[in-house]
Amino acid sequence: MEIEEPVQKSPRQAPGALARFLDSDLWWSFKRSPLVIVAALVTVTMILASVFAPLVAPYDPFDLASIDLLDSLKPPAWIEGGSTKYLLGTDDQGRDVFSTILYGSRISLLVGFLSVVMALVIGIFVGLVAGYAGGWVDAVLMRIADVQLSFPAILIALLIDGVVRGLLSQGRHEDLALIVLIIAIGLSFWVQYARTVRGSTLVERTKEYVQAAQVTGLPDGLILVRHILPNVMGPVLVIATIQLALAVIIEATLSFLGVGVPPTSPSLGTLIRIGNDYLFSGEWWITVFPGLALIVLVLAVNLLGDWLRDALNPKLR
Repeated sequence: MEIEEPVQKSPRQAPGALARFLDSDLWWSFKRSPLVIVAALVTVTMILASVFAPLVAPYDPFDLASIDLLDSLKPPAWIEGGSTKYLLGTDDQGRDVFSTILYGSRISLLVGFLSVVMALVIGIFVGLVAGYAGGWVDAVLMRIADVQLSFPAILIALLIDGVVRGLLSQGRHEDLALIVLIIAIGLSFWVQYARTVRGSTLVERTKEYVQAAQVTGLPDGLILVRHILPNVMGPVLVIATIQLALAVIIEATLSFLGVGVPPTSPSLGTLIRIGNDYLFSGEWWITVFPGLALIVLVLAVNLLGDWLRDALNPKLR
């Protein structure tokens, strides 16, 4: 009688990143909130529409050959005098309002994303150094942060933009207006990241895994990047989501005041400012539709930020 050898079972493979995410509390919280799902769909749709604006927009508002001044100030298609060629009407230069909203959202989101990334990088670096080093380094960095917190973010952005305008000629400033705007908003947002990361770093640096890494002789830079940074990113992502909406609002405010991007590459704020000149003469659509696009975008991003804050809060689970 032959003895059957036991069948060796292959080791069970660890689930992939996608499988772990679909099995996480974060995905479960997302699925059970219809409002958050709608906000996510709206945000993704507006981002994709702005990124692929050259493919989605029926007209290129920056192509002078396709703009006809005879089509200026046309009302939306459903109003008497409107044309089906221009669904949301045209502005004072004959540009299709729907197309300008798509291209304007592209600039607003670009400024928002890059300024948030800049503030995030600066804030994380300052927070990690202050929390890990402690002592006079922590005291100096946090006092600088306290001084900046005493000024509104938009005031700091206006100050930086004004200084750059004084140093550069008008033509040179218009060429660098987008970069200046990103730097101005980014430098006004880093404090929130720095204070949050510093607080988390003060807690993490006393834990055993950090002390073990120090005993093995691992450089402080690697300890910060490899061990502490991954454990302080949760609150940082929440702040970044909320500040994206704030960055878009500040960009729109600065552009509305005339110190943002130039009219040759208008953002949502510039479109609202241009339309405001015609609001009381009856051409309301030039400013109302870009304003609605700004409101919907900011509201959707804020809802996602509020959900992410609650979903990552262990006290609310």
